[in-house]
Amino acid sequence: MEIKEIAKKISGAGGRLYLVGGAVRDKLLKRSNYDEDYCVVGLNGLEFNKLFPEAKLDGKAFPVFRLYGREFAIARKEKKIGVGHKEFEIISGKEITLKEDLERRDVTINAMAEDVLSGELFDYFDGKRDLERRVIRAIGEHFKEDPLRVYRVARFSSSLKFNVDSNTINMMHELKSELKYLSVERVFAEFEKALNSDKPSIFFDVLKEAEVLDVHFMPIYKLIGALQPEKYHPEGDAYNHTMIALDKSCYMTNDLKIRFSVLVHDLGKGETPREKYPHHYGHEERGVEVVRRFCDYLKIPTAWKKCGITAAREHMRGGIFNKMKPSKRVEFIERVDKSYLGLEGLQIVVDCDKGERTENDLNFLSIGKECLSYVTAEKVAKKYDLKPGIALGKKLHEERVTWMKKLTK
Repeated sequence: MEIKEIAKKISGAGGRLYLVGGAVRDKLLKRSNYDEDYCVVGLNGLEFNKLFPEAKLDGKAFPVFRLYGREFAIARKEKKIGVGHKEFEIISGKEITLKEDLERRDVTINAMAEDVLSGELFDYFDGKRDLERRVIRAIGEHFKEDPLRVYRVARFSSSLKFNVDSNTINMMHELKSELKYLSVERVFAEFEKALNSDKPSIFFDVLKEAEVLDVHFMPIYKLIGALQPEKYHPEGDAYNHTMIALDKSCYMTNDLKIRFSVLVHDLGKGETPREKYPHHYGHEERGVEVVRRFCDYLKIPTAWKKCGITAAREHMRGGIFNKMKPSKRVEFIERVDKSYLGLEGLQIVVDCDKGERTENDLNFLSIGKECLSYVTAEKVAKKYDLKPGIALGKKLHEERVTWMKKLTK
């Protein structure tokens, strides 16, 4: 059934149907949108279900129906009754107005509605003006009722490349003590969406400005002020370096595992004693454990964790591949090739880390792929009449070293 047919049926029963939230925002921004959320005003859940008996009730705390692949929520308002982002008293019904439903939302650009039948825009909180100004602004003090909004705002800022107004930043800071009540799964969900944006550094910069970066992202927070040798890092501390590298990765890959690996490759620098600045000798070894703890704490997917650990451990070796002896090059190639990150992933990490290649830099990805494809176990087994086992593995490695020596002559 077409959406206007549904709206007409609702109107005939005394209600009204509105497209709400992000769908309206993205429509005004002319962005593609995949989630069309609708608000039903003037009907309660029983009346809507009677009107559409084929609708499936999804909501537990309040009536939300799935119908013809779309989501329809009965208008509601909320009242905070505890800490965290779940402790709310929800009032839903036909007496709730459109304005009351929109007013409970987080920021102005997400609090607009479009009448499905007339196309009229309802913008009680100047969301359209904020879209034009490219500003994210809280609707009011009730923003502080839900700590998850701290991460949502940072994520919106990252995906839209909008600024966050100073009053909203202040309210985000005031929510700092409540952030610990959030489930790490919800925090990771916002982080993952930010990582999928074109400029994920904004997510961290906004959290940094609100002085809440240290709650769930302490290893990244510790990079702030971690000075580096100016000769190699004119961009400043390890935090700035990491953010630049992270944004660069977005131009090179859509694989979030690799983007994450770029984000965490230098976390070991956050553990360097200040008296050792600006050098960070051994940060790659320290970084492995930091990445492991960070991933365990935020319940980051295992594949991401394995890639991040490889990035922390191997990125420095990848950066000096041209200076390695043939045997070390082969060991490096064989080791990284077997990892979750792989040669392709680590090459991106190293390229983002170094900024620009010099004439002396060697592309370990192309050399590694050539070596592995030219000197294979099958060829070596046939050449030396060996069966799979330790002897074949040893001879395979030796043949690859010989190949690498010829390359470097």
